Amino acid sequence: MIDIAIPDIVLQAFNLSRESKFKPIGSGHIHQTFLVDDAKLFVLQRVNKNIFTKPEVIATNNRVAAKYLVANFPEYLFPTTLLAKTGEELVYDADGFPWRLYPLIENTQTIDFVTSETEAYEAAKGFAKLSRNLDGIDCSLFKPTLERFHDLAWRYEQFETELARASEAVKASVENEIIAAKKFNYLVDEYNQLIKSGSLKERITHNDTKINNILFDIETKKAVCVIDLDTLMPGYFIYDLGDLVRTCVSPVSEEEKDVTKIEFRTSICDALVQGYLSEMQDILTEAERQAVPFAGKMMTYIMALRFLADFLRGNTYYHITYPEQNKVRARNQLYLLNILCETV
Repeated sequence: MIDIAIPDIVLQAFNLSRESKFKPIGSGHIHQTFLVDDAKLFVLQRVNKNIFTKPEVIATNNRVAAKYLVANFPEYLFPTTLLAKTGEELVYDADGFPWRLYPLIENTQTIDFVTSETEAYEAAKGFAKLSRNLDGIDCSLFKPTLERFHDLAWRYEQFETELARASEAVKASVENEIIAAKKFNYLVDEYNQLIKSGSLKERITHNDTKINNILFDIETKKAVCVIDLDTLMPGYFIYDLGDLVRTCVSPVSEEEKDVTKIEFRTSICDALVQGYLSEMQDILTEAERQAVPFAGKMMTYIMALRFLADFLRGNTYYHITYPEQNKVRARNQLYLLNILCETV
């Protein structure tokens, strides 16, 4: 028996028994994910329709990528969903939430924090290999699953909009963070120049390259495959490399309240860049290679702005467990950004 309310319509659609064992897994805050023991092992996931309002676009993008990879890189492991009895990739419950089922990739694990140069290198190499293998695909076949997801200029506009709307009391409570956020707005100009000049080539990128979005072999510690492909869509290489730098170079996460614990681990950053370029070096243009140092700054700034904007609007987007959490996250990222701008 189970104590998790998996809808009957989902169980029936995927031929899963209610007597199976269902165990919540993963550290993400967007979807609900379960390990299913039903003679075979599966991963069952409920997609958050409130964040991904067009889940069918996710399915289509992944299907297009899978077809291309099978034809051109048949040995490459690209996780794909199992079809329901109806032949569909998504099954909708009574509340309109889509569910999907994956086979479990056994003898693999995820990690939440980078502790070595080897882990950093392998993760960056793994994410880069996905973009490299999809380098020849027609980007027009993909649609954005989240509009303007990593558009730094738009994120700064959102910050300014929420700043104008916020009460004086709320603004006073994050006065230092607001000042810091405005201090770095020159990065928006640099981003706009890169885009308008055509220096960056549009590619299919993962767009959410946290270390726990890649599976490692339990024994060899090598990267096995990339997971969490909801944001697989057209983008720029700086998005993927930048988010790797943002989330891996510090020994503490964006949730750390004590900013004195935030550090720039040069060896980890070097390993990330080396791992990424081990796959992408020969397909990046010279202009793109010159933009490598900008990547981490840009993505760290984006997240600082997003956390701060959400705090100003009343914490309506990111999951929080205490009222000041988005303020803490924004301060954390702004502190890291200052280090990056002084170091990289």
